[in-house]
Amino acid sequence: MIAHMKMKNIWEKYISVAAKGFVIGGTMLVPGVSGGSMAMILGIYSSLISAVSSFYQRKKDSFCFLFTFCIGAVIGMALLANPISDLIDAFPKPMMYFFIGAVVGGIPMMFREAKIQSFSWKVPVYILLGMLMVCAISILPLNSESIEQSNGIFELLLLFFAGIIAAIALLLPGISISYLLLLLGLYSKTITAIKTLQFSFLLPMALGGLVGIILMAKLLEKAMARYPQVTYLVILGFILGSVVSIFPGLPTLSELLSCSIAICGGFAAIYFLPSSCPDDGPHTISEQHA
Repeated sequence: MIAHMKMKNIWEKYISVAAKGFVIGGTMLVPGVSGGSMAMILGIYSSLISAVSSFYQRKKDSFCFLFTFCIGAVIGMALLANPISDLIDAFPKPMMYFFIGAVVGGIPMMFREAKIQSFSWKVPVYILLGMLMVCAISILPLNSESIEQSNGIFELLLLFFAGIIAAIALLLPGISISYLLLLLGLYSKTITAIKTLQFSFLLPMALGGLVGIILMAKLLEKAMARYPQVTYLVILGFILGSVVSIFPGLPTLSELLSCSIAICGGFAAIYFLPSSCPDDGPHTISEQHA
């Protein structure tokens, strides 16, 4: 009976991880929406960082966790990316208000992760710092022509470094990988390369992304372990700063009801999630095996 319960809990954990990957994969290709933000809001961010950073210390658990997440994310990208984009095209303001509601709904969880017991002047300062960093990235005068006009080995190197930059955007909440690819002039090319399986374009970016993920994950794990309050508050600033880029403006009178329902729906979907979805990290799954 105990063994049966443990196995049931393990499957529930993996289903939860795959479901969260499904949602993140479906939203991460929408310009302005950060995969890292969605991971943080869904309560799986620190587990992903830990699984990547400590992969060689817990190979089996980390591999199973990441594999399950990636399967969900790939399915989400395949099934949700286009429908979500179509919904945004058809109902731009309500959809953006839904995402904003989801961000606001995740704020209490962020404060819990930051272990804030009482208010301090440092809290708004760190949040503001994160917001300013995201705003600074959004106005970077990146030159996409250097990548578009390059060829040969130089093009491969540029794609490799673009992959590293994209990995940083992938891991840092509030920084949309799609928006960064737009700044680099690579968004449409990347989407086309994915659709046509253009491996000469995708492989250098994938290798750069792998290197960037490993390096950034180790840095973030150490920061979250040693300086949790500062790290989570700055990340919260990243997320709040990203709201500026997706804010569609105030709704008109005819849009007021739909936008109100959307923002409340987004808030409720995330705010009530943590109580029913505990930590799904690889360490908790492995503990179920014990």
